[in-house]
Amino acid sequence: MRIALAQIRSGTDPAANLDLVDSHSRAAAEAGATLVLFPEATMCRFGVPLAPVAEPRDGRWADGVRSVAQRTGITVVAGMFCPSDDGRVTNTLIAAGPGTDAHYDKIHLYDAFGFAESKTVAPGDQPTVIDVGGVRVGLTLCYDIRFPALYTELADRGAQLITVHASWGTGPGKLDQWTLLARARAIDTTAVVAAVDQAYPGDEVAALGPTGVGGSLVASATGDVIAVAGADEQLLVTDIDLTAAARARETIAVLRNRTHFARAQSTA
Repeated sequence: MRIALAQIRSGTDPAANLDLVDSHSRAAAEAGATLVLFPEATMCRFGVPLAPVAEPRDGRWADGVRSVAQRTGITVVAGMFCPSDDGRVTNTLIAAGPGTDAHYDKIHLYDAFGFAESKTVAPGDQPTVIDVGGVRVGLTLCYDIRFPALYTELADRGAQLITVHASWGTGPGKLDQWTLLARARAIDTTAVVAAVDQAYPGDEVAALGPTGVGGSLVASATGDVIAVAGADEQLLVTDIDLTAAARARETIAVLRNRTHFARAQSTA
């Protein structure tokens, strides 16, 4: 399976960001990818009020992503913000493509490192797995990556590939943590993990909130890094070996060998 990770630098104009989705999706399709992943907050970067830009999942921006997927013929997954019933927004992934029209609302909110995402964002509560050409793909967002139980739950639901869409915050050791966590979640689940981040926006914008450090990567089911990006904007295209991932899941057997306690904790 060939996938593409679009490490873009979102701005504050949703229309301009949708143009980025269009151009990078076309490039991914031309490169032979069947799936293209965009970061968290593709619709609008963090650091500005989100409620004024939030739109429903059947609104103009989401429909624009669906149109891009239809024109290119590949599955597109991108981060957006939707109005919540309580006046906040949801931090949402929209997934559109052949036979796919789905979404995932971020479960674990980033109330850490001095940032309180829950003040403006309402949490989701349902894991999401989509089908891309017969491949089961689990969807996660940024801070989710620190919570292994979500990933093993996605693997239990059949995910062979798990995606992470981030706008990772800067700080000492943060890029190393991002890479380590992506590799660890691959080892936890014996799934391929494709983790796409926002490109680094420069010091001035980075000071406004979690706006990306780059370092998008793909880790094999045994935790080996098979593709990685730098700090700048890049379309990272790579082939993933799902047959090898299936062998790893069978031979390493961490999912099968979990104790009843661990399974109870994952569903609590």
